[in-house]
Amino acid sequence: MSGTTAATLRIATRKSPLALWQAEHVATLLRRTHGGLEVELVPISTKGDRIQDRSLAAIGGKGLFIKELEVALEEQRADIAVHSMKDLPGDLPHGLTIAAVLERADARDALLTASSGGLGDLPRGARVGTSSLRRQAQLLAARPDLNVQSLRGNVDTRLRRLDAGDMDAIVLACAGLIRLGLESRITARLDPRICLPAVAQGVIGIECRDADSRTLELVTVLNHQDTRNAMDAERAFAHRLGGSCQSPIAAHARLEGQSLLLDGLVAEPDGSRLIRDTASGSIDDPAALGRLLADRILAAGAGPLLERLRAG
Repeated sequence: MSGTTAATLRIATRKSPLALWQAEHVATLLRRTHGGLEVELVPISTKGDRIQDRSLAAIGGKGLFIKELEVALEEQRADIAVHSMKDLPGDLPHGLTIAAVLERADARDALLTASSGGLGDLPRGARVGTSSLRRQAQLLAARPDLNVQSLRGNVDTRLRRLDAGDMDAIVLACAGLIRLGLESRITARLDPRICLPAVAQGVIGIECRDADSRTLELVTVLNHQDTRNAMDAERAFAHRLGGSCQSPIAAHARLEGQSLLLDGLVAEPDGSRLIRDTASGSIDDPAALGRLLADRILAAGAGPLLERLRAG
C-alpha cells in the first residue's frame, strides 16, 4: 500500500489490561497486513475507569469508557480508537465512524464460582457479583433466591473479590476472559436462553474519523462482515428501544444460511418480567431486522418499563 504508510498510526485505548490487549491485537493485525506500517498505542485514562465506587448506571453508563477516546480522535491526538463494542452508545459523534469490526469471539456470559457446577448448583441465597442490570435481571429470573451484588472494576479486581470469598460467584463475558488467557477460570458458560448476551458482546470495533481516507483504507481490510451484520442488527434493536449500555436490554444475532436470526429481550431489573422475542430477516438490511424486533418488543409492553427506568 504505497503512499499510505508514511506516518505512524496511533491507537487510542483505555488503560485496563483487556483494553490494552485488544488495542495491541489490532496493532498486530495492522502491522501484519500492511508491511512497514508503524503503529503505537496512546493509552488514556477514562472517567469510567477512574470512578470505581459507584455503579455505572449512577454515573452515566458505559459511555464514560468511550468519551475521552473519541475526543482524542476529534483532536487528532489519535487516528483510531479500539473499543469493546458492547460499551459503545448507539449514537456516534458527528464525524466519527466504526470503520471495521473483528470476528466475534464467544458472545456468552461466563459464570465463575469457587467450586464446580453451573447456575443451578449455587446454594440458595448465593452472593453473585455483576455490574450489569441485564445480567442481574436474567439471573434473578432464573434464580429469584440469589443475592445479586454490584461488582465494578477490571477483570483482575473482580477475580480477587471472588477469590477472597466476598462473592460466591461472579459473571463476566467469556470473550474478555479468553482474550486475557483466563478461560480456565470459567466454571460454566451461560446458555443464551438463560442469559442473553449484551448487544455486541464479544465484538472488537475500530473507530476513526470518517474524513480520514488514509486510516479508513488501512483499517477497513480488517472488517469481518458476518460479525458486522450481526452487530448492526443488535445495535439497531437497542437504538430503537432508546436504551443505554446499562439498560436491562439484551440481543444476539446469528447467521442461518442467508438470513439473520435475532433474539431480543427487555427485563425488569428484579427479574420479575422478561419481554423476549425472536425475528429473522435478510443479511442485506440487518438494521431493519433490529428495528422490527424492537417494535415487537415495544408492542409487548417494553416501552413503559424502559421509560420508568429512564425516569428513575
